[in-house]
Amino acid sequence: MAGEAMAPEKLVARKGRLRQRYDNEYRLVAGCVPYRVDKDGHLEVLMVSTPSRHDLVFPKGGWEDDEDVYEAACREALEEAGVRGTINRDSLGLWVFRSKSSQSEQSSDSPRGACKGHVFALEVTEELEQWPEQDTHGRRWVSPADSYGLCRYDWMREALTALLDRSSTWTSPVVAAVAVAESPAVPDQLNEHAGMCMNMMLAADRAVALC
Repeated sequence: MAGEAMAPEKLVARKGRLRQRYDNEYRLVAGCVPYRVDKDGHLEVLMVSTPSRHDLVFPKGGWEDDEDVYEAACREALEEAGVRGTINRDSLGLWVFRSKSSQSEQSSDSPRGACKGHVFALEVTEELEQWPEQDTHGRRWVSPADSYGLCRYDWMREALTALLDRSSTWTSPVVAAVAVAESPAVPDQLNEHAGMCMNMMLAADRAVALC
């Protein structure tokens, strides 16, 4: 009927691994460290909760064969954290992700049961009130110092440190002064960023997220 408002499209998370990409026996994944600069000019990163765990992680998941790695990282941020944004195409790093179960079943040199993936910086421009996996993934904005203390795995700390290191070289129309509070719980490499002025926005080679 004319004049009736259309219901918003319901977002649905992808399920299964029918389109999953592999590199030999490594399952390929993509993830991101979502970030924003708050109204006071402070850098924050977004972390998500997972079922049956009390700690937090950065969004990541399987890279499928009908998308590029940037689209995969953006999709995971949308599905798990309910955010869209602008992704920096310069990877924060390439890591091998191995669960405790696969570590006990396979040697550390075996790719079986392990994942390999890139992690990217994602500047958040939109935060949805509802998202596909909100029943299993809550979200929480935290300071870099707090995030470092919450990181479950080494790759998360390394990706966060790479984000802080690299952000100082990004060109930007808006310069944010980011102070990371010194704390005995925060490793020295993160304390080195205290008081650093970081350029936080558009890098020349960034791409708008397609998710």
